[in-house]
Amino acid sequence: MSTPSPHGRSRNAALAVALAAASAFTLTACDDDSGGSSTSSATPTAPDTASFSGNAASALASAKASVRAEASKRAASASAAASSFEASVSAEVERANKAARTELAKVLGQGNAMSEVTMTGKPRSETGGLLAVVVTITNKTDKTASYAVQVDFLDSSGKAVETRYVGAEDLEPGQKAQPVAVSRKPTEPVLTPKLAKAQRY
Repeated sequence: MSTPSPHGRSRNAALAVALAAASAFTLTACDDDSGGSSTSSATPTAPDTASFSGNAASALASAKASVRAEASKRAASASAAASSFEASVSAEVERANKAARTELAKVLGQGNAMSEVTMTGKPRSETGGLLAVVVTITNKTDKTASYAVQVDFLDSSGKAVETRYVGAEDLEPGQKAQPVAVSRKPTEPVLTPKLAKAQRY
């Protein structure tokens, strides 16, 4: 049997060292601290913040600003609707209302036509949020007549805090008129309309 040369011995030693290192690496990868085999698991990845825009605080502030802007827009729209409604009512009955106020100034008590007048509340959705009542006047006599009506708006204590006048002129027997009495007071506190006077003349 021949003896390996020094060069061969060096090559064999290097190969043995490489094999030992490979074995050590394999054992390290397969064994955990407890001596059992470990199972691999995915490592959580941090979210990519490059696609983020702003932050939670700024997004919330933006949402609040949007809500405030929308509320302001709606309030302005409601105010415009209220003004438009009131203007249309005033344009139709202003002269009759002035005549009614003048006539009622002469009346003592509730007047002679309370039984010929009724009131019905008008939905605030149709008045821009204003408190308004439809005053139905019916000529129950057999002659043409004009009417003057006073509507008081009462607070929770029963005190009249506002008075409005409406009227109808030259109603034929059996004919009806439906002027609208509109309160110009704020929506709060809530007021209650009351038929105070009704005069036929």
